Amino acid sequence: MKDIDTYKNKSVLVLGLGKSGVAAANLLIKLGAKITVNDAKKYDNNPDIAELESQGARVLTGMHSIDLFNENFDFMFKNPGIPYTNVMVKEAQKRNIPVLTEPELAYEVLDGKMIAVTGTNGKTTTTTLISLMLQKQNSVHRVYTGGNIGIPLSQGAQVAEKEDYLVSELSSFQLMGVKDLHPKIAVLTNIYSTHLDYHGSRENYIKAKMNITKNQTNEDFFVVNYDNKEWIDLSKESHAQVIPFTKNNEYKDGAYVLDNIIYFKDEKIIDVSEIRIPGSHNVENAMAAICVAKTLDISTDNIKSVLKTFGGVKHRIQFVDEIKDRLFYNDSKATNIKATTVAINAFNKPINLIAGGLDRGNGFEELIPSLSHVKNMVVYGQTADKLANAAQKANVNVKKVNNLNEAVVESFKLSRKNEIILLSPACASWDQFDSFEQRGDVFINEVEKLKKETK
Repeated sequence: MKDIDTYKNKSVLVLGLGKSGVAAANLLIKLGAKITVNDAKKYDNNPDIAELESQGARVLTGMHSIDLFNENFDFMFKNPGIPYTNVMVKEAQKRNIPVLTEPELAYEVLDGKMIAVTGTNGKTTTTTLISLMLQKQNSVHRVYTGGNIGIPLSQGAQVAEKEDYLVSELSSFQLMGVKDLHPKIAVLTNIYSTHLDYHGSRENYIKAKMNITKNQTNEDFFVVNYDNKEWIDLSKESHAQVIPFTKNNEYKDGAYVLDNIIYFKDEKIIDVSEIRIPGSHNVENAMAAICVAKTLDISTDNIKSVLKTFGGVKHRIQFVDEIKDRLFYNDSKATNIKATTVAINAFNKPINLIAGGLDRGNGFEELIPSLSHVKNMVVYGQTADKLANAAQKANVNVKKVNNLNEAVVESFKLSRKNEIILLSPACASWDQFDSFEQRGDVFINEVEKLKKETK
């Protein structure tokens, strides 16, 4: 970790606890700052608060009050999920107090090498693939994965040494606070319209995403999806060396697909059919990771080994197991229709779809065109009747059950050899579960139980 004195004896307000807030506060204490942590939520018997207070931090929870600013803070670090319209953030900006996010702090102390990944879709898978490829190649240097996944970046930055890598998944929320963050390699997987309620406009959203490359120079690298003219045009704003990836073979100075084979420049890397995680979107994610890997001189054998064995990020079209020639996939992260559509279209085998969850008031007409790829549907939860109605309109056989546990068993009964059993709910989990992670874990456990029972 670099020894910096930027925050020594400075008064710093950390807005929001959360993982990144706690990590930032702990690091700032080590850097000699005087810390106040403020969170609008009321906490009781929180071990993170107790630990921070034991180190001399002041922690105030239960409300935000602009009266705090009478103490003349030098800096504010805010949790990424807190919008810039928040009353505390606006007051800090009004007083010309720098408002930063935790990745910025991590970069300031990082002695290792940062690889940063952003995009609307594919960030987590691409980040994970890059980390696995680096780990496969490097037996001496360590690889830390952080940001939206893994550990908080400021935690990884404290332990990463000069030859180590910090592979960072960065959201638009985190990138809005960028001042000096400067990754050696930046990746843009794609940009679609989302989070506009947070950013206010698509223009602001794109600007936040492009902050990932704003401090790069011609000694750095910017890996960009070239399957969209807008993204090609955006890449021209970067001062880094641009490395494109594309599903066609129009741009051959990066990764591309020709005759169902992925190449990097003129080198054959892997046949698309050998990539274990399904779907054309994962071909894009694989190409993005390949661009980074080849830039870092990772061997083709190590790249292929990862792509042939990686079963997917947990809860995101994650391969779970095979039972009597049926393949089970966990896509519990699919909390909306668009995500489930992507999952369905990822497969070219008959699908037995498990769906259902919290009723947010919407119908499922948008899902009907994709159901032509579905053989059977098993539905449960608050939306069971609505989903059953959509299945009937699509002429898909449908069965309604009480819960996910029953859905796994019923789907197996309906399925045949060489078919897919896919949990992709198209709904939030909160009618029967605390989170999509809990829902996915229940699915995995039920698959394991089923495997034992069918031996």
